[in-house]
Amino acid sequence: MINTNANMKKIIGDGGFDNAFKQLYTDISDARSRYISLIDGFSGYFGERDNLRLFSAPGRTELGGNHTDHQKGNVLAASVGNDIIAAVSENDSHIVRIKSEGHEVVEVDLTDLNIKESEREDANALVRGISARINELGYSVKGFDAYTTSRVLNASGMSSSAAFEILCCTIVNYLFANAELSAVDMSLISKYAENVYFGKPCGLLDQLACSVGGIVAMDFKDDSHPAIEQIKYDFESTGHVFYIVNTRGNHGDLTYNYADIPNEMRSVAAYFGKEVLGQCTKKQVMENILQLRKVVSDRAILRAVHFFNDCELAKKEAEALKQNKFDEFLYLIKKSGRSSYMYLQNIYSPDMPQVQDLSLALMLSDEVLGERGAFRVHGGGFAGTIQAFVPQDLAEVYVKTLDGVFGEGSCLCPHIRNIGSTELKCD
Repeated sequence: MINTNANMKKIIGDGGFDNAFKQLYTDISDARSRYISLIDGFSGYFGERDNLRLFSAPGRTELGGNHTDHQKGNVLAASVGNDIIAAVSENDSHIVRIKSEGHEVVEVDLTDLNIKESEREDANALVRGISARINELGYSVKGFDAYTTSRVLNASGMSSSAAFEILCCTIVNYLFANAELSAVDMSLISKYAENVYFGKPCGLLDQLACSVGGIVAMDFKDDSHPAIEQIKYDFESTGHVFYIVNTRGNHGDLTYNYADIPNEMRSVAAYFGKEVLGQCTKKQVMENILQLRKVVSDRAILRAVHFFNDCELAKKEAEALKQNKFDEFLYLIKKSGRSSYMYLQNIYSPDMPQVQDLSLALMLSDEVLGERGAFRVHGGGFAGTIQAFVPQDLAEVYVKTLDGVFGEGSCLCPHIRNIGSTELKCD
């Protein structure tokens, strides 16, 4: 069958993609409408084609291990139902064009895959870097056109940038690499593009969570070959509602705050002749605090202790889920949240102490939940989102309270998606 735009829309409308949708979404009718609208967007920008294909890359949520991945530590994360979707067609050229709804078109000439200083922190750099790395692996990346729409909101803590990177990798993987690249391969490629071409330091947490799917325990001791374990667990069966609360703070001016965290952690590791804290022990740090204070900041020491504590908590959280000990999991989540607040100190920018969106959200969560449920900062911190597990009987008052301060729709309720980035196939 020829995959024309019209044919694909008819197949979707007739339920031909429903089995694929059931694996990714909770509302099949909404998924049908969304993908039909996606194809309309493609048609409006790129015109009619006879080789249209559909792709999806999920956002992610961090469940445990706050700022531990970049130090070769442990993380617990999961992919969520909020995703970026794409309608894609090869264009028989050497030009990649990606039009994301609401954004300028990304256009990359594949005949020149060198790093461009003018593209630093620009989406073109990610596409160029991903294409360059996959070419280096022996595949021939060619031109394609893609139209995308996203429910991975910026500053939602679901990692829209990693989802976009993994989406691009997945498209190239299926179009030009015979789907031979694994989830880990695509994560490493995305990290390379973000570090080298885009010019931003990052770990592997976000990319792996978007590419693997489900709840994933990660160990970055060997970050070139991270150990990953998928964990099957149904949060909906626990009597709790999982929320990500968007305080609508802006990450834009906080890059140096984020950079301070790995830099300060590395300064402690350097005292022991190591590159990162994952090569050190908590015992070493605790036994050398007096001497450390002479060469690193007190905050660096606190952040180092957070790293060791949160790595252990992430491992214990994974075990609690595997053993179906949800109350223990909630206790560990709360401990992780306290460590981020007191030791990691990524709740607000020290340069803007008068603006404390996350602190307010955590305080309100504490007031509503008391000793029940759990809450913590979510993701990079300083602005953006918190995470909460709320007993169902408190869900209404929780949403009313948080939405009342941060605006209607601030309490997002994503479901855990068990499949990572993928191409959608009809029956």
